[in-house]
Amino acid sequence: MILEFILALLPIIWLIIALTALKTPGFKACSIALAIAYALAVFIWKMPITDSLRAVTEGAALALWPIVTVIIAAIFTYNVCVATGKMETIKKMLGNVTMDKRILVLIIAWGFGGFMEGMAGFGTAVAIPASMLWGLGFNPVFAAIVCLIANATPTAFGSIGIPTTTLSKITGLNVIELSTNTVTLLAIFIVITPFILVYLTGKLKTGKSKNPLKGIFLITLISGFAFLVPEYLVARYLGAELAVVIGSVCSMAATILSAKLFYRGEVPQEYLLEGRKAEPVSRKDALIAWSPFILIFFFLLGTSKLIAPLNALLATVKTSVDIYTGAGGTPYTFSWLGTPVLWILLAAFIGGAIQGMRFGELITVLINTIRQMMKTVITIIAIMATAKLMGYSGMIASISEVFVYTGVFYPLFAPFLGSIGTFVTGSGTSASVLFGGLQFETSTALGLNQAWITASNTAGAVMAKMISPQSIAVAVAAVKLEGKENELLRGTIKYFVIFVLSVGVLTFIGSRFFL
Repeated sequence: MILEFILALLPIIWLIIALTALKTPGFKACSIALAIAYALAVFIWKMPITDSLRAVTEGAALALWPIVTVIIAAIFTYNVCVATGKMETIKKMLGNVTMDKRILVLIIAWGFGGFMEGMAGFGTAVAIPASMLWGLGFNPVFAAIVCLIANATPTAFGSIGIPTTTLSKITGLNVIELSTNTVTLLAIFIVITPFILVYLTGKLKTGKSKNPLKGIFLITLISGFAFLVPEYLVARYLGAELAVVIGSVCSMAATILSAKLFYRGEVPQEYLLEGRKAEPVSRKDALIAWSPFILIFFFLLGTSKLIAPLNALLATVKTSVDIYTGAGGTPYTFSWLGTPVLWILLAAFIGGAIQGMRFGELITVLINTIRQMMKTVITIIAIMATAKLMGYSGMIASISEVFVYTGVFYPLFAPFLGSIGTFVTGSGTSASVLFGGLQFETSTALGLNQAWITASNTAGAVMAKMISPQSIAVAVAAVKLEGKENELLRGTIKYFVIFVLSVGVLTFIGSRFFL
């Protein structure tokens, strides 16, 4: 069992070494990880050749629809705004709110990024905010890193709560209880993350972060608590669907308001947004500039589970295909209208037209966007195929079996198990599918509170979003950093380690003393 545990970890170990020590480009590292996983699945776990090929095919299908297409749609939206020149208007508006880079990072990476995760997920929460920060003149590596870190905690309730509602369906646990426990476990990190973002912003200019909180400590604190309190209340009384959406909107509003009320004096030179000055923007120009993003908001809200009849109608437009037919396989369903892809693309085309672009010009921008992302496409296909191989062959089960034998110390490791699921798949929802049932059964066998331990799977899973090769590939595509995946992983991995270890300790304490 120990040997299988070690062998099953080889694709993951390779990815960490390749992306950090060897500085291998993401599309190459993930392709080699797929080759390693394939060899292990066939020769060690004795997976039939036909099943292994079908597993790879299903992973590729999942990568292309909806993950890759959603990311392309998100980057296309940003590229349209750049092509029309309206991104400059957005920059002016943000500059009118504040010229302080630290506060802009809180508004865009933390608040707006959380909003995009809550509404759409599938990489949009990294792609769009990172590209906006880059467009404002931030260092592209920095823009990618802060958006990856900021995207961690909101993932628990991303895409209108899908990771948590999926976990509820798999385990049969009450979604309100799961949601409440998840926010409880994540609470300290929701408050701390804005401080980390400000620290990194201070470090960006000087190489060291010398008192970066000077003048904005209260604003940073408000930004965190304004996210946490509404998220907890919604999770506690309404459930998973709106927790992050409402939390992020409240955080953005509170951050902007507190910046207006409590910011005193001139912006320190090291934090000043260079090349920008406050310029008036008319309401009409503002609406035109923001029109694609406003349309994305209304389209995604209108087609979400919050509008149940329309959501159910859209969900009927689907195609089910038997791709993987081995043990544990189910028909893969292509939901053509029930995913964010169509609606983000539609918003981009309508918004582009409002901004003055002709249809032919929009198509050209779309084609160029697809070309821009080809290496990212390879990366995501490879990592999703690897995930399917590891799941269907039994490699994931071999990893999880070892943790079951930790006994009363299992709560320490439960979040780490969830983080493995997200690292491999890039998805908090997939981590729920892979390990949700195991967490429930193990907690039952050990006499632990099922809702607490199962919620820790999500709390751990979201931390791995910042180091997942899929997430890093999205960030690389957003700010054109092909070949620099290692820099992003090095910039986020220490926060992942600290966060996931802390979640383990909190889970253990909660399981022993509070529940």
